Amino acid sequence: MPPRLLPASVVLCLLCGCGATQQPTPQEPAPAVVIADPIGPATGSDPVSLIDPEPVGHPVPNEPPTLQDLTEPPPYAEKNPSGLVSLVIRPGTGRKHPGPQSTVRVHYSGWTTDGTMFDSSLERGEPGSFPLRAVIAGWTEGVQLMVEGEKRRLWIPEDLAYKGSPGRPAGILVFDVELLEVVEPPQAPPDVANPPPDAKKTASGLVSKVIRAGSGTTHPTATSRVEVHYSGWTTDGTMFDSSVARGQPAQFPLNGVIPGWTEGVQLMVEGEKRRFWIPEDLAYKGRGSAPQGTLVFDVDLLRILP
Repeated sequence: MPPRLLPASVVLCLLCGCGATQQPTPQEPAPAVVIADPIGPATGSDPVSLIDPEPVGHPVPNEPPTLQDLTEPPPYAEKNPSGLVSLVIRPGTGRKHPGPQSTVRVHYSGWTTDGTMFDSSLERGEPGSFPLRAVIAGWTEGVQLMVEGEKRRLWIPEDLAYKGSPGRPAGILVFDVELLEVVEPPQAPPDVANPPPDAKKTASGLVSKVIRAGSGTTHPTATSRVEVHYSGWTTDGTMFDSSVARGQPAQFPLNGVIPGWTEGVQLMVEGEKRRFWIPEDLAYKGRGSAPQGTLVFDVDLLRILP
């Protein structure tokens, strides 16, 4: 299956001071196949909706790919210079194509060329949502060819898939992908490089500004568990993580995150949105694999959990 959402680990790397990758909480959605580890063999098929079954040789409506389709794309399929082959099964209604930084919501099924289905969001009954920068190369390239509402079959050569990695589906992989929605990543705020004059600074060096007042009256404590939407940037405007782009809020205990988050979120009430400028000594302290320097976060406190 395609690779698993990198941002899930980034969230915990981002938020926890230890830097260790952790597993997603049970509240987070099942990772999309195209992003990390294969979920394992699945059964069933992805019904293919085809508007025009001509010319002869097109996929048959409401049927999964035939073995012939899996092993050899039809001659009228499009082939990219990279080796990716694709065929529109159903035209879309949208006009805008996703970009490499876009997050997409899709339904999909994937097969190996012997007809084995190894993953299907349809089997799970839940669309997948993930950033295109975090999936196998064939998905990053192929889904950018699509518009919302479109369904397309992708034949992905091994060098654009798992490249022979142990435990991953091997060889050419065939996916039917339906693009449901394109979610653009949040833009860096205009004051990402420097806090504005009306921002407040605490004794620790944490700087923040209320973007939207909250409706709650209770503040979380240092040990509270919270549900938030957030996006994070370095001061040059590079976004390194966003629950908004993933389309799924994050939940975590405030005693399990970087110090700037532990301190800052306690200043908030439910419904409040606040921007934080977190100095490096309250963030990752120069740790090599983590974002460096001052970090800027927009945090929307959705709930203080029981």
